[in-house]
Amino acid sequence: MSAEESVQSIENSATEVIEHADSLSDLEAVKVQYLGKNGIVTEQLKRISSLPAEERKSFGQAVNRIKTQIAEQIQARHECLEQVALNQQFLDQSIDVTLPGRSGTIGSIHPISRTLRRMEQIFDQLGFNTVEGPEIENDYYNFEALNIPANHPARAMHDTFYISDHVLLRTHTSPVQVRFMKEHEPPIRIIAPGKVFRCDSDVTHTPMFHQLEGLSVDEGVTFADLKGVIIHFIHEFFEAEPKVRFRSSYFPFTEPSAEVDMGCVFCGGKGCRICRYTGWIEVLGCGMVHPEVLKHGKVDPDKYTGYAFGLGIERFTMLRYGVSDLRYFFNSELSFLRQF
Repeated sequence: MSAEESVQSIENSATEVIEHADSLSDLEAVKVQYLGKNGIVTEQLKRISSLPAEERKSFGQAVNRIKTQIAEQIQARHECLEQVALNQQFLDQSIDVTLPGRSGTIGSIHPISRTLRRMEQIFDQLGFNTVEGPEIENDYYNFEALNIPANHPARAMHDTFYISDHVLLRTHTSPVQVRFMKEHEPPIRIIAPGKVFRCDSDVTHTPMFHQLEGLSVDEGVTFADLKGVIIHFIHEFFEAEPKVRFRSSYFPFTEPSAEVDMGCVFCGGKGCRICRYTGWIEVLGCGMVHPEVLKHGKVDPDKYTGYAFGLGIERFTMLRYGVSDLRYFFNSELSFLRQF
């Protein structure tokens, strides 16, 4: 085979191999095979020095020509394969707009907030206004104004977080009542929901929890008014009519005072583990506002009377939704919160 025929044969075989390269990696192998340092075309260039002088020029020109052509064919095939790969990528990553959309996760109101809103709605219908007060309180409003002077045994029940000798994190929302009475003339009809703080933590207690205090002061307010409001609230909140009873109790800021029990919502009053087989569950404390507390609120106890009550929002939430551990409300467990 002559030198010219050899060059033409290389060109024909290279063209066929390039056309059948199905991937960029295959094409790169073809490039190395023909144009690499030890490639077929490169070897032909090395032959020039061994040819007769009269054949060297024409042979060199022929080899350079096929070298250029093979390089151009490889470049053209490379661009074609890149376009094919790009089209396949677009196809793989395309969005079918006819498919149903993915539903996103929608947040919900926290069960504590849900309970608080429900309570506020019920008391709003009864004519109570919602008021707020400071969470960092002083000793006077948290204790003394509520008839709990220094060294009073009731202070030991509160497990107080003290910031300084006379500044503390409020242990109940009752201080709001005294502050409100000082600034407003009767008739007064308010609820004071909010966060309170005590040094306690277990299945049924946390260092921070929520309370709702209620206060009504006017001429002729009686314990019968208090009973009517409490019974109505319990029936409305639980959307049922469980039995309600008032047991005599003691609170420094009310006299007379009572604990309120309701028929167990879990067993219908028959007795179960939740109610300790008594059929009753304690839900709140209440009573007629002590005259000394009225005096601290700049209200004349000879002219006005009032009642007050306090309840734990977490406790009512647990009873309404059947939650057994108070800590579920604060550990941010999504599987628990999504139930609401």
